Amino acid sequence: MLKHCLLGLLLTATTFMSYAQEAQDTNSTDENTAYIIDNLYTFMRSGASKDYRLLGSVDAGTKLTVLSGEENGFIKIKDDKEREGWIETKFVTKTAGLKQQYKVLSDEISNIQENLRTAQIKLPQLQEQNQALTDQNLQLSEQIAQLKATLEQERAQKESVSAQEKRQLLTYGSAIAFLGLFLGIILTIVLSRRKRYEGWA
Repeated sequence: MLKHCLLGLLLTATTFMSYAQEAQDTNSTDENTAYIIDNLYTFMRSGASKDYRLLGSVDAGTKLTVLSGEENGFIKIKDDKEREGWIETKFVTKTAGLKQQYKVLSDEISNIQENLRTAQIKLPQLQEQNQALTDQNLQLSEQIAQLKATLEQERAQKESVSAQEKRQLLTYGSAIAFLGLFLGIILTIVLSRRKRYEGWA
């Protein structure tokens, strides 16, 4: 649950930061964009004066495209219905009204909710992948531990065999030396007796 909340907050913050950046970039680059001020509607006329005929009304907060500079307190615009006409400059602002902001924020909230649903769908899959990787890591750790134990056993066996071989060599060497000494003594005794016998003869 905590992960879901943190994920939602992260997505929300990221999206709103993106929206703020986009809004700032739009305001700084699109100089021809304007809006009807809030809390009223105004009339669109066919020329730059109240003497020209009415073409209709434009609702508060409507996004406009400015087509000309100010003339006689009026500017030429194109509204969201692709109508062209003149409206009084005092009813036009460069700042998006509450209606426009509400629409943009509503769209952003819808996108956030959709992203959150997508993240909630992906989260169990990511958790399963994480669990699988954790299990695999444990298995590999156990295999490494077993290999280390096997290597340690083989090293101990080699040391044991080497020590046994050294003891055997020492035993064989001692036996050979003793046998040589014994044979030397016997030969010496035999030869000395033979000399005595020969001397007596």
